[in-house]
Amino acid sequence: MHTFILFLLGVTSVISLAFIIDRGLALRRNVILPPPVVDSLDLCETRSDVNTLLRFCQQHERAPLARLTTTAIEHLDWAKPDNVEALQTRARHEVSRMERGMVVLEIITGIAPLLGLVGTVFGLIEIFGEMTSPEADTADFAGGISLALYATLSGLSIAIPSLVAWSIYNKRIETFAIEMEMLLDKFLRRQYPVTPGK
Repeated sequence: MHTFILFLLGVTSVISLAFIIDRGLALRRNVILPPPVVDSLDLCETRSDVNTLLRFCQQHERAPLARLTTTAIEHLDWAKPDNVEALQTRARHEVSRMERGMVVLEIITGIAPLLGLVGTVFGLIEIFGEMTSPEADTADFAGGISLALYATLSGLSIAIPSLVAWSIYNKRIETFAIEMEMLLDKFLRRQYPVTPGK
């Protein structure tokens, strides 16, 4: 059983590493907020600018900001409240996509130390069971305890990087969401100018 727990820890570490790398690549600033789209969005004033912005969005269609901007442009003939509502619905979907895999890191952060502890407990049970034998050796006993404790160390070694990655990526998603909201709010304000006296 102790060996099986160590095997599970090994599988868990591979899964954790895969998601850390995947999210690290997916949550880069240039991937979420492509500079051409950001610059064009920031400078967009006229209808011609909107067409240029839409072309940039189509060139970076995998970027969340580009998809949100496309949604806003496609609904410019709607009233502003309706456009904002459509944009908010799309934004929730985009944030959910950015959070893909985060729950896996969160689960691994919780279960890896517990798996390590279970492995240690089973290892100690096996060791103390062997100590009942008359041929039991003190050196083997000490070596067995050391081996059992490696399970706990392995669990912590998996959980700590997973927790750090989860925290960093979670904060990054929050930051990106705020930046996209600010950029699109400025864009909509320019596209729906307030009429004096209203």
